[in-house]
Amino acid sequence: MRRRGDDRPGELSGHILPSAATMTGVCTTLIGLVKVVEAHIGPSHVDEYAGLISLLFVVSAITSYISLRYADSERAALRFERIADSCFIVGLLGLAIIALLFAYEAI
Repeated sequence: MRRRGDDRPGELSGHILPSAATMTGVCTTLIGLVKVVEAHIGPSHVDEYAGLISLLFVVSAITSYISLRYADSERAALRFERIADSCFIVGLLGLAIIALLFAYEAI
């Protein structure tokens, strides 16, 4: 049985990379949908915030890729994996907050 911290570098990055790429696509779709809806509901800043969140997911994808590429250097791989993980979590939280605020017409 594995304990926390026993994972090899790259295991988490292997999951973050495709998920972050998918979430970048979700943000892009959200931006497009908001642009269409803005014609009916008026201007909002949701598309701008979604664009910023998508950058977090892009950074997450890039750093997880770098982590996988430098798996031989355990220290570097873990550092990039932590950055990827942090950006991914912040991106998810940001997207959830944007969705909540948009649903309540706060933004």
